[in-house]
Amino acid sequence: MKRDQSPVLPGDGPTDYARYMRTDELLDLQRRPEEMLHRDELLFQVVHQSAELWLKLAGAELTAAVARTEAADPLAATALLARATLAVRLVTDQLAMFGHLSPVDFQAMQPALGNGSGAESPGWRQVASVSRQLGRAFAEQLTARGDTLRTLPPGDPTHRLATAMIAWDEQVAQWRARHYQVALAVGGHRADGSPGSPATVLAKLTEHRFFPELRPTRPDTDLAAATHSRTAEA
Repeated sequence: MKRDQSPVLPGDGPTDYARYMRTDELLDLQRRPEEMLHRDELLFQVVHQSAELWLKLAGAELTAAVARTEAADPLAATALLARATLAVRLVTDQLAMFGHLSPVDFQAMQPALGNGSGAESPGWRQVASVSRQLGRAFAEQLTARGDTLRTLPPGDPTHRLATAMIAWDEQVAQWRARHYQVALAVGGHRADGSPGSPATVLAKLTEHRFFPELRPTRPDTDLAAATHSRTAEA
């Protein structure tokens, strides 16, 4: 074990840990107590800022998975997608913190949020965009092989990638469902079915899937049609 703990990395901070992790900057990203309308702004910001970090990682892993899929390396793509899925599971799990935020307290702090919306999340937009890219890359590779989902044997690496893509879709759906529950419980949104209401929009999003053609209920889907559709969307 080193006796000399003097920092050797460039940058600010009393230790190399602080310099590498940039903790001074990281911990200064939240509103100060004197700026807060309500003390639970810290809880709200920490949950969302950490979610953006996990989504940044998920987006990076997805982007790499797209590259490996395009390179006909489904095993590597599967491993990368599993990492992205775990990142979103952690984003989902931390929503439990909002169980400690009452609707009354949220209303008190809401003016501090301005017109901000979770739909504006750069991390989420990146993840959604790259998920669509992954779907197109997978469809193109499957078509290039001359296969369909029905003809893929269960042990085939491409079949394993399809399974991982379904797991990714389901984890994102769980996140959306949990977010919907939080919006109803904390955000004051009413589940009245009104067209265009925030609750209605969130409820519909829980049903969305990036890769509906991979759903187990449709095992005989031929992705040639999906490839044409995704190319048109691009």
